[in-house]
Amino acid sequence: MTEVFAKQALLPQGWRRNVQITIAADGTFASLTPDSTPGPDMQLLDMVVPPQISLHSHAFQRAMAGLAERRQNPDDTFWTWRTRMYQLAHRISPEQMQDVAAFLYMQMLKAGYTQVAEFHYLHNAVDGRPYTAPAEMSSRVAAAATDAGIGITLLPTLYARGGFDGSPLNDAQKRFASTPDTIVRILSDLQSDWRGSQLVTAGIGLHSLRAVDIHTLGDLLHAAGPAAPIHIHIAEQQREVETCLSVTGQRPVEHLMSHLPVDARWCLVHATHLSAAEVTAIARSEAVAGLCPVTEANLGDGIFPFEAYVAQSGHFGIGSDSNVLLSPWEELRLLEYGLRLQSQKRCVALPRTTRGRSAHGCTARASPGGAGHRPAPQRSATRRPRRSVRPRRTGPVPARSSERRHSRFRHFRHFKSPRPPRHVCRTMAHHRWLPPRRSPPDKGLSCNPAHPDGCLRFSGSEP
Repeated sequence: MTEVFAKQALLPQGWRRNVQITIAADGTFASLTPDSTPGPDMQLLDMVVPPQISLHSHAFQRAMAGLAERRQNPDDTFWTWRTRMYQLAHRISPEQMQDVAAFLYMQMLKAGYTQVAEFHYLHNAVDGRPYTAPAEMSSRVAAAATDAGIGITLLPTLYARGGFDGSPLNDAQKRFASTPDTIVRILSDLQSDWRGSQLVTAGIGLHSLRAVDIHTLGDLLHAAGPAAPIHIHIAEQQREVETCLSVTGQRPVEHLMSHLPVDARWCLVHATHLSAAEVTAIARSEAVAGLCPVTEANLGDGIFPFEAYVAQSGHFGIGSDSNVLLSPWEELRLLEYGLRLQSQKRCVALPRTTRGRSAHGCTARASPGGAGHRPAPQRSATRRPRRSVRPRRTGPVPARSSERRHSRFRHFRHFKSPRPPRHVCRTMAHHRWLPPRRSPPDKGLSCNPAHPDGCLRFSGSEP
């Protein structure tokens, strides 16, 4: 048991003072006692807030953070960024995937995330052929999460076609190629390999309506089971909405809901460009809107119609998505500030009839797995109990303090070391540093010690 005393703590009932927090050996909260007095051996903190959950992540994209921040096209958009992302995807080996993911998850823990939903579609070898073990890449990601000590909901993701018209995948997408049967096999292997794990659970991902045929998903959804979470990218770009309309006669969310029983286990990621009817439909379905404000701003996606959505008691959560910046607090801040710019009003993220702090409202509503005020775990978007988040194997909860001697990173004992990590390939597993894994200069990715963030870089010419 570890005991921490916080002068202030944000609890489900709101801000409370003089809170004694007892943490069990497995990293879960054993007790929370407000209005208490500190014991002689307790660690003293000014302020403690709940850890957050990233309900949408592409771990491999952390390796390109910062490498797409210069214009190479007069009309630079999401679609030109996607070309660069494809180039990265074709360079990562399974070993490098595990290295990048382990480092990312360690950084997530330091930033205040304790659970991540990994939307994983990098299934095949570089040449597009399946690995002997179809779950090879997914298993690497799961191993990275357990090495770091973060809870993960792994979502092996179906990516079956190149567009709404049923066109085949192009060469740049060959590592993503999968069928419903492939995803069922990967899901089965993950459930078998990680049965009994306290950190690893699994659901399924559907890349997008343009990449899957919703008429062929019956067996896949049945195999996933009635409790498994289902995540899908939807309505992220105007071009996607326009193409869906021209091919199907319906907008994306409208098309999805007219063909599949969307309910509380679904997470609709982005859902940026919605009609008023679609906003209402998502709120009534009790699905979770998976918002990724930093990535959506980075890619120029647009702004989710949040004010209308929360007015109808819609549920939401936040995701780090491309992992270009790791901070749940900046995600929530950008969510609120984007809404202010759009509406020319302040404190917009609160429901219209609610008084109080918008920051408190955002944090409290996004905390329970992105499931708003609904009870957990039955309806949690990431299928984790509300108060059973696991910051790490041992040590106190993530904390933030205004005092210099209490660094926001200090309280992750799992990550204490005499020197900070300098390369993405240098990761910590079970309290020891792993040596960097370097690739030959002409193959794939390599460490770049000169880079200020120590991130991987493309060998040869940059994409």
